[in-house]
Amino acid sequence: MLRTRVMPALLLDGEGLVKTTQFKAPRYVGDASNSCRIYNQMEVDELVLIDIRASSERKAIQFDLIKQIVSECFMPICYGGGVKTLEDFRKLFYLGVEKVSVSSLLFENPEIVRQAIEIYGAQSIIATIDVKKSRFRKRYCVYTHNGKTRQKHSLTEMITLLNDIGVGEIVVNNIDNEGTWTGFDTTLLRTVSDNTQVPVVALGGAGKLSDIKAAVKEGHASAVALGSMAVFQSKDMGVLIKFPKIKELTELLG
Repeated sequence: MLRTRVMPALLLDGEGLVKTTQFKAPRYVGDASNSCRIYNQMEVDELVLIDIRASSERKAIQFDLIKQIVSECFMPICYGGGVKTLEDFRKLFYLGVEKVSVSSLLFENPEIVRQAIEIYGAQSIIATIDVKKSRFRKRYCVYTHNGKTRQKHSLTEMITLLNDIGVGEIVVNNIDNEGTWTGFDTTLLRTVSDNTQVPVVALGGAGKLSDIKAAVKEGHASAVALGSMAVFQSKDMGVLIKFPKIKELTELLG
């Protein structure tokens, strides 16, 4: 049995799925419900679904669509995007979402996140941190709202905050690598992983199977999420909903 979780990470835009490059130029890749149904047939470990408009444009969570997706899929689903209140958490968990990911809420109202953890358990509350290096000082900066808002917290301060709040997992995404097929930022992953006790999920940049191994072995990630590799045939080629076979992953990761 594969110990390291590997999962698709899908970007929701309206009722469809898109794939971006460095958080820009969204490219349509398919209907959300149909795509999730295919991953369900592939028996993937878990599925990450992020609504890229919900927080950045302050749009309402699409509860009806999430309900439809959850009802048709039998793998655990982690949803993120637009979560602002305890009622949002309650509705999502009631619909059958297993994990809820938060980003901007960590800064806007961390007390809500703490309350959600107390009610639903740390294992159900996930933090997603999007970072990129500053142009001149070349240090990691934390962003929210789909990469539009830079936060004052340094990466070290962000890790401290997440440890204090008590989230159950941390998804780490380098905006500069996202959608580029150039591999994960293993230095970033290792920095986060080595300074927290909770599992870290690598996201952003995977282009080949060896990148998955590097995220785990070099970046010390506990799990890996795939974007482009899960929705395209290969770089600069057409859309294809796919996923590495369990045999490939087992041979890769042991």
